[in-house]
Amino acid sequence: MTQWLRQGVSPRRLALTLALGFAIGCIPVVGLPTLVCAAVALALRLNVPAIQAANYVAMPLQLALIVPFVRLGGRMTASAPHPNTIALLRLSPLHMASQLSGLAGQALLAWVLVAIPAVLLITIALTPMLRRLPMLANVQAGD
Repeated sequence: MTQWLRQGVSPRRLALTLALGFAIGCIPVVGLPTLVCAAVALALRLNVPAIQAANYVAMPLQLALIVPFVRLGGRMTASAPHPNTIALLRLSPLHMASQLSGLAGQALLAWVLVAIPAVLLITIALTPMLRRLPMLANVQAGD
């Protein structure tokens, strides 16, 4: 485990990696976070195992936050009330897909609103803790 934590990252960069993995792991679309984490890690040259570990830790929270994100997104967009589950099941497949994609869009909007400050706060909170870890003590502070 310590091998992948030490893959040339500073405590601050590892904190950012974990914060991004956790926040992305809360994306309110099941299945999407794993792909997004991999793409972000590769694009930003972050520690892939660390970002995926944080993503997987966030999975229970992802499921718990789907409905709150849909509701918050609905309030942000001032959309009409959403049909309940039974009403959705009675719709044609095309109309149901349209309704569900609208709900997903609203949930993603709310997620972005919450995720940006969450990544900043988690990074700020984790950095001093990670600096205290002996396995990261010799890693340069500069990113």
